[in-house]
Formats: sequence, structure tokens, C-alpha cells
Amino acid sequence: MPRDLGRVQLVGAGPGAADLLTVRALRAIEGAEALLYDALVCDETIAFAPAKCVRIQTGKRSGKTSMSQDAINRLMLRLARRGLNVVRLKGGDPSIFGRSGEEREFLERHGVSVEVVPGVTAASAAAAQFGMTLTHRGMARRVMFATARVEDGVLADDGWIAGADAETTLAVYMGREAAACVSRALIAHGRSPATPAIAVENAGRNDATIIEGTLQTIGARLEDARRAGPVVILIGEVAGLRASNVEALLRTAGAVG
Repeated sequence: MPRDLGRVQLVGAGPGAADLLTVRALRAIEGAEALLYDALVCDETIAFAPAKCVRIQTGKRSGKTSMSQDAINRLMLRLARRGLNVVRLKGGDPSIFGRSGEEREFLERHGVSVEVVPGVTAASAAAAQFGMTLTHRGMARRVMFATARVEDGVLADDGWIAGADAETTLAVYMGREAAACVSRALIAHGRSPATPAIAVENAGRNDATIIEGTLQTIGARLEDARRAGPVVILIGEVAGLRASNVEALLRTAGAVG
């Protein structure tokens, strides 16, 4: 007798460190019968899956060859039709540039039950790790998450005027190659070239590194550093709020008497 149709959980693995998994994410991995994981998910996290679990690396790393999205969708469907509990393990949060909407729509269209388990996103991990916040009273009233695609040295998308607002913290994901173009676009829309900016490689992990600069300089500094790992760029006044200089920055902003 055939097994009942399985289900799929789209699970956020967080920015990389296994101890930043949520309890719900950990339980999902521990109960997986098939685990499809992104290239950036660490071995320690994958090891939480049961010994008999089918484990398939699906790639999905920016700029690298990987399994196509259509192939991933159909693989999840095949495994679910075999009656397996499928965990699609994604770096960060599935709902932030994780294509969870596309995958959920495809699976539900074919009758498969889907649950999304959120995870810690790279911008939050970077801010916490390096002693700053994404919002701050009197400095940053909103946060904007963005990706950037460059074609022939020019940003292939628009909408950057929203990130030019001085009270917006802009988090640019997968932006290593696009940093200089993003800076030029924001400056052209009126954001100050002196706006603090940082680039964090491997946010949330023990080997995380930070490059500090301004909107004017962050692209060149990132290029000179030749980083290979995943990078999130944070742009805004809060990017200057390191633990050692919070009071001075707040005085400059008029938040301290």
C-alpha cells in the first residue's frame, strides 16, 4: 500500500553558525527523512539530520554553478510523493531572498503540504555580532533589504531612491560585486557619500570579518579585501554604532545632551 503524501518544510538555517538555529528549525532537521540543503549550510547543522536521512546538496550559492530552481522544485515533489518528510534547508531566512514563495506555490499547486520555518537573517546577525542595531531612535526609522544585479557595469534594477533616505538602514545581500554600483546609485539619489557603511563576511560565524568605510569608500575597500565568503553590506548611520563609539555618535546626532 503506498505511503501517504509527504510534506515539505522550508527551513531557515540562519547565517551559518549551528547555534543560531531556532528550536523549531532544529526539530525539523532532526525529523527529516530527506534533507535538501544549500551550499552555505554548515556541516554541524547538517549533522543534526538522522543517520538514515537522504541528504542532497542543492548548491544555490551566488555566482556558483548549482542545481536549477526547477530541478529543486521537482526533486522536492518527487520525494514528497514517496511519502517522505522533506526539509529544504536554506541559509538565513527562507522569506528573505530565499525563493520560498516560488517553492511553496509550486508544491501546493501539486497538493503537497508546506510549512515555512523562519531563521535569523544575515543583516540581524551582522548587527548583533559587531555591536550595532538596524534601527535606532533619532537615526534609523526603517530597514530596507535589497539585492543588486549588475549588467555591463550598471545596476540592472531600479528602486534605489528608497534607500537614499537618511533614516533608512539599507542591507544589501549578495552585494559583493555590486557594492560600488550601489554606492554610486545611492549618492546619485542624494544619500551622503559620508554615510557609514560596513561589509560583513560570514555574518554570525566565528570567522566573521568586517570591513568598515563610508558609502563613498566601501566598494573599493571590499574589492581590495578580495573576500570570497557570503557578504552582507549595511549602509546607514547605525553602521557607525560600534560599542566603543556609541556615545560620541549619539552626541553628534543630538540624542545625548
